[in-house]
Amino acid sequence: MRSRPLVLARRRLLCRSNHHLANPKPVTIGIRREDSERIWERRCPLTPDAVHELVKDGVNVLVQDCSRRVYRSDEFVKAGAQIHPNLSPAHIILGIKETPLAELLTTPVDGIPRTHLMFSHTIKGQLYNMPLLDRFLEARPGSGERKELLPRLIDWELLTDEKGKRTVGFGWFAGVAGVLESLSMLAQFHLELGIASPFLYTPRPHMHPDLPSIRASLSRVGEMIKEGGTPREVGPIIIGVTGTGKVAQGMLDILSDLPIEKVNVEDLPRLVGSPEANLHKIYLVHALPHEYFSGVDGRPYNREDYYANPHLYKSNFHVKVQPYLTLLLHGAGWAQGFPRVMTNEGLATSLEIARGLWGGEKGRGRCVGDVSCDVEGGLEFLPRHSTLSAPFFCTRPGSLPAHLPEVRMMAVDILPSSLPLDASRHFSQGIMSYLRTLIRGYRGEGGVDAELERALDRATVTRGGELQGSNTWLKEPLGVWKDSLSATPSSSNMGSTAGTPQLKPSPKKRVLLLGSGMVAGPVVEHIGKRGEVELVVASNILAEAQNLAKRFGNAKPVSLDVADLGKLGSLIEETDVVISLLPVTFHPTIAEQCIKHKKHMVTASYISPAMKQLHDSALSSDTLILNEIGLDPGIDHCSAFSLLGAIRSQGKQVRSFVSFCGGLPAPECAEDGPLGYKFSWSPLGVLRAAKASARFKLNNRHYEIDEPNLLRHHFDRVPISNVLQLEGIANRDSIPYADTYGLGKTEDLRSILRGTLRYPGFCDLMQSFKEIGLLEFEPKLRLDSWSSLVRSAFESRYNDRVKGDDASLISALSNVLSTGSVERALEALSWFGVIPGVTSPVVGMPLLPQREMAPIELFATVLAHKQAYRPGERDMVILHHEIVASASTPASPEDIHTSTLMAYGTPVHSAMALTVGLPVAFAALRVLDGKVAMRGVRGPEEEGLWRDVLQGMEEAGLGMRESVRAGGSGRAMGMEGVLDAGLRRSMGAA
Repeated sequence: MRSRPLVLARRRLLCRSNHHLANPKPVTIGIRREDSERIWERRCPLTPDAVHELVKDGVNVLVQDCSRRVYRSDEFVKAGAQIHPNLSPAHIILGIKETPLAELLTTPVDGIPRTHLMFSHTIKGQLYNMPLLDRFLEARPGSGERKELLPRLIDWELLTDEKGKRTVGFGWFAGVAGVLESLSMLAQFHLELGIASPFLYTPRPHMHPDLPSIRASLSRVGEMIKEGGTPREVGPIIIGVTGTGKVAQGMLDILSDLPIEKVNVEDLPRLVGSPEANLHKIYLVHALPHEYFSGVDGRPYNREDYYANPHLYKSNFHVKVQPYLTLLLHGAGWAQGFPRVMTNEGLATSLEIARGLWGGEKGRGRCVGDVSCDVEGGLEFLPRHSTLSAPFFCTRPGSLPAHLPEVRMMAVDILPSSLPLDASRHFSQGIMSYLRTLIRGYRGEGGVDAELERALDRATVTRGGELQGSNTWLKEPLGVWKDSLSATPSSSNMGSTAGTPQLKPSPKKRVLLLGSGMVAGPVVEHIGKRGEVELVVASNILAEAQNLAKRFGNAKPVSLDVADLGKLGSLIEETDVVISLLPVTFHPTIAEQCIKHKKHMVTASYISPAMKQLHDSALSSDTLILNEIGLDPGIDHCSAFSLLGAIRSQGKQVRSFVSFCGGLPAPECAEDGPLGYKFSWSPLGVLRAAKASARFKLNNRHYEIDEPNLLRHHFDRVPISNVLQLEGIANRDSIPYADTYGLGKTEDLRSILRGTLRYPGFCDLMQSFKEIGLLEFEPKLRLDSWSSLVRSAFESRYNDRVKGDDASLISALSNVLSTGSVERALEALSWFGVIPGVTSPVVGMPLLPQREMAPIELFATVLAHKQAYRPGERDMVILHHEIVASASTPASPEDIHTSTLMAYGTPVHSAMALTVGLPVAFAALRVLDGKVAMRGVRGPEEEGLWRDVLQGMEEAGLGMRESVRAGGSGRAMGMEGVLDAGLRRSMGAA
């Protein structure tokens, strides 16, 4: 190895002999923050040590700040990097996954095109990412971009040596993490069958700091197996591995930490049938293609012939291997036109065979870790990916006979992310030589390694606005995507060159989104990712619609006044699914148009009486009008159905159902303003909710609270958090939810209650505003100043003129306000700037309306300005179910089951926008794809729908967290007693 002094001396000599090296051009590298929606993506393309080396060589390194990254930002600063918000000065930008379109920098630096390096997920023609590819190929109109100066795109996946072997990647780490997650799945599966195994102690990769810690923990599991063995009921543990690449090697390497005995495929029938099998070992079969592929005419497997004529081969894996396995670890790749390792029919055959084997009744052949993650690929029965938040799931193909069991699968598609430190170190080492070659190119230095330069050229997808090398075939999927955006999609088959994917454009589907308000962003983003779907964003504020649609080539803005039934009807007629985010009063009109044109509709709002009346006509037109699929109502329904299903599967009977939900400022943002509240959705909607009546049952007492007393009779303490102090309001009529959730007769329930959460003091202050007249819908007022709002509202409500002086107004208010609330109410009204005599400057007031408006509308306008979230502030959503259940016998002890979501807003979206918008988007796409059978005016009671929504929220990092705690003999101690006591206090005070 050449010594460091010699290297430095050689470098100095080169600088003297080459004048252009004496002052090399400055080059800046940027390390991108990964997409915020990828909550588990913690990897980084360069380590701080690598950054330090580059900085010493005169390279400027910029890093986007990120608290989730495996390396802290201050580690990069110590290495010599600078923190930069958007990397705009960077010539070379590095990331792991693809860059979100909104963050992609396409303008040149110093007149030189940039270079982006990432796993772009465009090189296989993935239609969902054609908008990203298009940004590297087409200059945007009006942007000032020049096509020849568009950035170069290099895909990490295409970096290979001269023989075509990949030189950088994470495959080995995917194999390692896949084994660990799959063993955890196996342990849980056996536990559900009533069997505990040593695999219960398998380390989850993301819960350890590095790989040595993981291997030490797994080795302890191996020692347990050596000493105590594995459960006899499941027979010998046999693990099968497929594949021959880095993924498979990672699997085999980590499995070596267990007491492994390798066996051959032909040994499996004898091994499973032998009572002499050693239960203190794990048997491992590495099944290779020649052992399970054969010609359809019986010819033996021949590798060259197989790749030349894959259609002439079939798989026997379902007969020769799968029935005997306790766990399959699938790491073999697959491509269109090649035989699957297992089809759905093959799975059915393997399960039939497994039933008659030792351990067959305890799950042999039913656990699969698909590390290849090809959906409906090599294993046809893989329906979807899973996530690190929820790594395994159960599935059964529709063709599987009813008497055969479902299959448990692990299919996380970002497994290396669970080993971020080791994976980042490995990747950083692998890319440094390529990165230095790019740097030398930007500096104009000589002596560039020709082999590395050729490798970078092979990995270049685009340069100067043109597809490069073997990637020119991507014109075809790019054309398919563009056709899907046109008014008349092409229906012809696209040709392709040999060895490239065969693509056929699908008929274009269209979603119409009505509304562009606070929760519309996540809806547009999620649907916009579906490149084959056209999204029309219609709004009476065209600028808002344009801003939402601009990031996506398949989204277009439209100006619409929903009162224009002609234009509304035309838009609905041309669409497949309508999403309405407009106020609830508009929904019946929109639904009538949807029913008329036989188009499905999705909305997050409650089913109003007017909507209920449309049920029969929706049924007659074979139309679904899906409501209550946002946050509350929405996720609360979905999570309640899920939790109740789990409780019923244990043979328990529900005694009490209590549920609370609220959108609030995060605690650190709640002190600004008297309400302890800020608006992440319509202020008018919040004020309307304060004017509803309520009906519920609590602690065996029926309550009916009329509208004037709703805020007075609140729950002064809702014990959800040990940290947060919360109060609650009963939410409309809870009694019908006994039927909605299948809880049985109301008289058999101790409690059935749904409520809304607020910080303490909200209810009392809002009650004062109601008593003053600020929440009235009549009469209409025209103000000469905002400071006259309270006087005008009060006079209108009580039909009584108040003298012009401030003292008379205060006296009049004191006469109607509850004792003890006058001073606080006056302070709040002064802060809002809606009474005369304000001593401090009133800032942030909206423009005074020039038309007559109701007091509640005027007050909502003020609140929207005064209690809006400021830049950098975040909101919080809390959803909490508490269900008390027990066995059906009267004296059985009760258990308290809870399901909780606590979500915070991000710099991009509020928590309210995410928790309302994403469920709407998930549901709309499921309806669009024809996966919802319901018709009529409905809520999300169909199981496939609510499960799909919960899975989508889990993948977005917004999953519910369930727990159960045992009660004592007889009645459990839950929320009921605390809520009942608080309600009685408020009623006594009232």
